[in-house]
Amino acid sequence: MCGIVGYVGRQDGVPILMEGLQRLEYRGYDSAGVAVAKNGALRVHKAQGKVRDLAAGLPKRVAGPAGIAHTRWATHGVPSDVNAHPHVDATGNVAVVHNGIIENAGVLRARLEQEGVAFASETDTEVLAHLIARSDAPDLEDAVREALRAVQGTYGLAVVDARHPDRLVIARNGSPVVIGIGEREMLVASDVAALVRHTQQIVHLDDGEMATLRPDGYSTSTLDAQPTQKTASTIDWGAEQYDKGGAEHYMLKEIHEQGAAVQGTLRGRLDHRFGTAHLGGLNLSARELRSVRRVKILGCGSAYYAGLMGAGTIESLARIPADAEPASEFRYRNPVIEADTLYVAVSQSGETADTLAAVQEVTRRGGRVLGIVNVVGSSIARACDGGVYLHAGPEVSVASTKAFTCTAVAFALLGLHLGRIRDLGPADGQRLAAALAELPSQVEEVLARDGLIAEVAEAFAGCDSAFYVGRVRGYPVALEGAQKLKEISYVHAEAYPSSELKHGPLALIEPGLPTVAIVPDDELLDKNRSTVEQIRARDGRVIIVGHRSLGGLADHEILVPRSQPELDPILLGIPLQLLAYHAAVALGRDVDQPRNLAKSVTVE
Repeated sequence: MCGIVGYVGRQDGVPILMEGLQRLEYRGYDSAGVAVAKNGALRVHKAQGKVRDLAAGLPKRVAGPAGIAHTRWATHGVPSDVNAHPHVDATGNVAVVHNGIIENAGVLRARLEQEGVAFASETDTEVLAHLIARSDAPDLEDAVREALRAVQGTYGLAVVDARHPDRLVIARNGSPVVIGIGEREMLVASDVAALVRHTQQIVHLDDGEMATLRPDGYSTSTLDAQPTQKTASTIDWGAEQYDKGGAEHYMLKEIHEQGAAVQGTLRGRLDHRFGTAHLGGLNLSARELRSVRRVKILGCGSAYYAGLMGAGTIESLARIPADAEPASEFRYRNPVIEADTLYVAVSQSGETADTLAAVQEVTRRGGRVLGIVNVVGSSIARACDGGVYLHAGPEVSVASTKAFTCTAVAFALLGLHLGRIRDLGPADGQRLAAALAELPSQVEEVLARDGLIAEVAEAFAGCDSAFYVGRVRGYPVALEGAQKLKEISYVHAEAYPSSELKHGPLALIEPGLPTVAIVPDDELLDKNRSTVEQIRARDGRVIIVGHRSLGGLADHEILVPRSQPELDPILLGIPLQLLAYHAAVALGRDVDQPRNLAKSVTVE
C-alpha cells in the first residue's frame, strides 16, 4: 500500500521520481503526486487516478535536483487531488510524503487549528507538514525529529524543504524505508523496486531511525539524535526482472516463471544422500529442533493459505502438531506463547503489517520465530530469529502466484528437515528429496496446459459465484483457488472441505454455480469421486483438477502430473491460478492491480 520515492543529486530528479512511481504502481493506490525544490521554492503537482494521469498534467518545465513523490492508498479522506500526497505547510516551504497512520492526528489537528492553522486536506499526513514547518528547531533534521516526537502511530516518510534543497530527511517507524546509494546522488523509496534501475547498493532504516540524504552521502540517527551505523547491502534482483518481458500481464509472466522460481527455492538445499534438506538460515541446531513440540504458522491472505498447506506437510513428515492462523487475528487474542513451540511467519513482501506485529508480539513474550519471506532484508526477515528466503524473484502483480508456490515448497523443505531430525526414515527422506528435485519440470508440464485451462475458464466468465472443494491436503488448495478468483475477477467464490458440503453448502448447488473439485489420485479418491457425484446429481457443473480422468463424470477435467502425496498440492494449485487469470481477462478486469487491493499491506 502506498509508495514513496525521493531523490537528491546533481541531475533533474523529476524523471527519476516519475519512473519510481511507475515501478511502485503494483502496490495499490488511488492518487499520486510529486514535489520538487528549486531556487528556493517548491513546485507541487498531484492527481487522483493513475501515475499516467499525474504525468499528463505535469508542466514541461518542472525540474529540480531534490524532490519527493508518492502513490496514495486512501485511509484518511477520500481519493482526490487535494488528499493526494505530497502535503505542504501553510507557507509552501515544507512537503511531506508518508506511508502509515498517525493515530493521534485528530488531537494534533484540533490543536493546530486552535493555533490558527488552516488545513487543506482530510488526511492525517498534513499534520506532519504543519508540525515540521512551525518548529523553532535550527535545521530541518531537528524540526522533523521534534514533529515525530509528537505523533503516535506508524510512518515511513520523506521530507523536502524549499529552503534546504540540498537534502531530504527521512524516517521510519513500522513502515519500510530504503536508502539507495548512487554516484553523487541519493535516493529513497518504500520498496527496492523503485531503486533497481539506478543503484544496487541499499540501506534499510530500522524502526525509530531517521536519515539525512545529501548528494554526497547520508547520515543516520535515532529520534534522540544519537548517531547510528548502517551497512549497505547489494540488491540481488536486476531492473529487467521488474519488466513484463513481453507478457500481457505481470501475473501471467509470474505464473509462467514458476518452474525457475521453484528451482531457485530448492537450489543448494537438497541432500539426496541423506534424504534431507539444508536450511542453514534457521539458526537452530538439530538438538534445538528436536525440542520443538508444536509448530504455529502465521500469515495473511495467500500466505495464510500457504501456511495451512505447510502445517499439513510438517505434521505429516515430522509428526508434531502444526497449525496455521491468520496473523491479523493472532495478535489481538492474547495468545499463549509456549517455549517449545516454533512460530513461523509467512509474508512474500516481508512487510505485511499484521504479520510483523504478530512476530513482534511473539518475540516480546520470548517465543522463537522463523520467517519465510521473499524479500531479503525486509522488516519481517530482520525481526525473526532465522528463516528461509524463497529466492523466487520479484513478484509485481498484486495476486501472489510464484511466491505462493515457492512458499509451499519452502514448507516442504522445512517439513523434510524437521522430519529427518525426528522420525522420518532415510528412505522416505530420499523419496521426498527426489520428488522435490522433479518439481520444476513438473511445474512446466502443468504450465504447458495453459491453452486448455483458458478454454475451461470460460465457465467462470458468465457465473456470479463458484465453489471450490477439497479434502485434507486439497482443502488449502481450494481456499487459495477461491482467493485468486475473488481477487482478480471479482467473481464471488467460496471454498469448503468436501466433507462439509452435506452440512449446509449443498443447498446452493444448481446449474449456475460451478464447482472446482480438487481430486488427487490418493487414498481419498473414492470419497472425492462421491463428492463429485453428489454435486452432479443436483445438476451442478464440475471442473475437476486432479491426476486422472474420472471417465466423463465432470464437465471439465484439468489433469496434472503426480508427485508424492505430500507434494501434490503444490502442483494442483497452479491450474487454479491460470483459471482465475483467464476468467479475469475474459471479464476485462485489471488483472495486475485489482480494485481495493494492494500488494504490500503495510497498514491495518
